[in-house]
Amino acid sequence: MAQGTVYVSQPYRSSSQNKLRAMVTFAPRKSLFDISNESTTSNQFRGFFTLFWLSLFIFAVRTYVRSIELNGWPLNFEFASMFTSDGLTLALSDAVLVLNTGLCVPFAKAIAKGWIRYYPIALVIQHLWQCAVLALAVTWTFNRHWPWVQSGFLTLHSFVMIMKMHSYLSTNGELAHANSQAERVLDQLQKATESEGGWDTALRKAEAAMVHSDVPIPAGTPDIPEDAPAGSTTSYVDARTAVTLRQRLKTAAAENEGANGGPGVKTTGTRVLPLNPAGIATHPPTPSEILSHHPNAQIAALAKTHVELERELTGPVEGKVRWPANVSLRDFAWYQLTPTLVYELEYPRTERIRPLYVFEKTVAFFGTFALLYTIVETFIIPLTPTPDQSFVRSLLDLSMPFMISYLLLFYIIFECICNGFAELSYFADRNFYDDWWNSTSWDEFSRKWNKPVHTFLLRHVYASTMSSYKLSRQSAMFLTFLLSAAAHELVMAVVTKKIRFYLFVLQIAQIPLIAIGRIPAIRRNKLLGNLVFWLGLYAGFPLLCVAYCAY
Repeated sequence: MAQGTVYVSQPYRSSSQNKLRAMVTFAPRKSLFDISNESTTSNQFRGFFTLFWLSLFIFAVRTYVRSIELNGWPLNFEFASMFTSDGLTLALSDAVLVLNTGLCVPFAKAIAKGWIRYYPIALVIQHLWQCAVLALAVTWTFNRHWPWVQSGFLTLHSFVMIMKMHSYLSTNGELAHANSQAERVLDQLQKATESEGGWDTALRKAEAAMVHSDVPIPAGTPDIPEDAPAGSTTSYVDARTAVTLRQRLKTAAAENEGANGGPGVKTTGTRVLPLNPAGIATHPPTPSEILSHHPNAQIAALAKTHVELERELTGPVEGKVRWPANVSLRDFAWYQLTPTLVYELEYPRTERIRPLYVFEKTVAFFGTFALLYTIVETFIIPLTPTPDQSFVRSLLDLSMPFMISYLLLFYIIFECICNGFAELSYFADRNFYDDWWNSTSWDEFSRKWNKPVHTFLLRHVYASTMSSYKLSRQSAMFLTFLLSAAAHELVMAVVTKKIRFYLFVLQIAQIPLIAIGRIPAIRRNKLLGNLVFWLGLYAGFPLLCVAYCAY
């Protein structure tokens, strides 16, 4: 499932107790570079990971020694004086930005109580509010005359807060609409069961059909799956719950197969392994889930509709939270601490905070930041291009420093910061990125390198525009790229105080490049695709720097 891998055994009869039950094992996901990830420690290329950090450390020490010999100090701290300038005002501005998002809670409560209809009144207010927050943040950066570091940080953080606000309000607004639909369907279902002798009689008939429709019950306790990694949790559920859970997995997998054109579920022995379904909870089946097995087609259809609506309104992990119980200041504060841009009623949680893990990520953050600072101050700021410099020479001088800086910044954000906040918020799904370094096309890179933003765009822009405005996939993809390109260009305009549209054009140009990359002859050549990807990444950063700084 989206948060990890779920292994569900068939119902079995315990040898110690004459009772049917089943075993459920859940393995949460970890980030690829996390040293606690079993796949990382067993990777054949793990030595190159050590070599990378050791080489950078030696390179930094050499830089410090050389600077001491020439200037008498390891660094001149010009960059430090730049990003600490007006630091108190920046901190207060960021605090106001974060506290402003707390207004989402009373707004969501008003929607939940029916004081404001989400479609279309609250939706319009929400978008006007988000635009106002962004406009105020950008205007404030210009009024304060901040350097590019402070301006870029506040603008980027504004985008993060706006995405969190949008996901929170959109999700709760959609749930309010789903709740009203669920109430109407439940009323129709209760009336339909009257012809079958009443609610309780219909439940008994459906429950008998449900249990007998499952596979034969074996004896003995199943083993924990061999491919379940360390850190997996195991629990036991009753037979009815297991039957419902396995059917949910198969249903979700079938929907996933229809959407993606590929297999969605694997069955091996006594377990069902879902590859990509979401919304799987292990609570006992609800009356509607039982009635979905009723022989009466009308009752079964209404029950299935009500089940689908209730799944939307119930937490997808443990099923303990049901809307609108989630609309609280405490829940919103927890969501703000969680490193995700997509709001859910529940998230997969770890059992405890590991102090040594937090310490490890903190040390990694400061150590990596020291390396990043050294490269920026020593090899980027002094080589900032000007119009009178050679264009090709500037590209060659800046290509390597920018690439190393990009890798270090990626590690700081997605491995140190995201994992650190995930640990502090008990967040178990640490899949913040995939193997983007193996990308063979730009669309693959955009999917893999920044999973939180990609997931937000996929749900709240791409999928939302198709469902709400009936756009085709091509139109929705173009709109998603257009929005992303406009946001990136706005950041560059704030940072450089120039409007040039260089980055905007480069991002929009990815659309025809993606189409070319999908040609079968090109797609089959993985090595060539990866080579072109890395060359483009190598050239892109210095090209943008030269374009915006010198022209």
